[in-house]
Amino acid sequence: MVTTKTLKSTASLDGKSKDANVKTPNYCSLIELPERVFAPSVSMHRMELIQLIMKKWLNGTTLKYYFFNGSSDGSPATWKGTASQIASVKKGFNTWKQEGIGLIFEETNDRNEAEIRIGFLRGDGAWSYVGRDIIDQVPSPNERTMNFGWDISTDVDTTVHEIGHTLGSPHEHQNPLAGIVWNEEAVYTALAQPPNRWSREKTFHNIIRKLPIGEVEGSTHDPNSIMHYPFGPGLILSPTEFRNGITPAGGLSAKDREFIKKFYPPIAAADYIRLELNQSKPINVKPGQQKNFTFKPTRSRKYTIETFGTMDMVMVIFEKTTTGELYLSGDDDSGKDYNAKINMRLIRGREYIIRVRLFYAGEEGAGSLMIF
Repeated sequence: MVTTKTLKSTASLDGKSKDANVKTPNYCSLIELPERVFAPSVSMHRMELIQLIMKKWLNGTTLKYYFFNGSSDGSPATWKGTASQIASVKKGFNTWKQEGIGLIFEETNDRNEAEIRIGFLRGDGAWSYVGRDIIDQVPSPNERTMNFGWDISTDVDTTVHEIGHTLGSPHEHQNPLAGIVWNEEAVYTALAQPPNRWSREKTFHNIIRKLPIGEVEGSTHDPNSIMHYPFGPGLILSPTEFRNGITPAGGLSAKDREFIKKFYPPIAAADYIRLELNQSKPINVKPGQQKNFTFKPTRSRKYTIETFGTMDMVMVIFEKTTTGELYLSGDDDSGKDYNAKINMRLIRGREYIIRVRLFYAGEEGAGSLMIF
């Protein structure tokens, strides 16, 4: 995201500087990770559904966030934020939560418990890993999963934007459906200058590169999305309506709200299905949708929880405690030739929650879940 909504380009349509005293705004950048490679047997349709959903959280998950505080937790003192910056980040979490979603955000003072670990290192830019990458790619509790590299005390849009990445949203201006044709040399020139000082590779990854169509939700481009950079004139050749730039309205757009409620709708008590031992329960949902189950064992022993059918699915089990849900284990069988399965010891009298989200089904209504 950026620190201002009023932009002027530092480059003309020929890619040459127009005004050396005019700076581009601070932009957020994404961590570059290797793209997932699928087996040749995975069809294009199946692959696109997996790409759309694979970084999203299981709905109902409690995402705990932690602020590095410098010398008292052994992290660099430069990672510590001011009280006003921390307050701005909390407002960002609240902006998403006010949409009535099923995810829960909870601050923790123990970084070992946190999925989201936030630093404020100046000069390091604003960035975040996307969705489940923060646990799949950042296993150490001593590492940041999000950073704010400039003063965001009054810049809540930037915090909402970075949290949007953590919820699984990519950059909207990289939507291949937008039809944006960049004045590439002008973009490279503008981003090479202060305050970003980006390399051509970094500019390509965060602006010019088109996302795989499978990672894009919906069929239209949303220039007002909180996940969209603003751009000044001279950086876009077409469509013609963008030649003078794009200035998102600020805050969550209608499409942002649609996205968050599609993947993370509120969960009611009636949405939970009770699992009984050795009894199959159907998983009759569409790609992207989720089923929630509960199980209370009558004796302590090792159990197997397994999905059946031609499906790609992620399955996670939590223990229900007095303070919330405790993550125990999970399995993601997307793009693989086996079904999701969890083997573990469960304790009599305790209550467990099993959540499954469908990526792809070979045929509608063909899946089921059983514990035995």
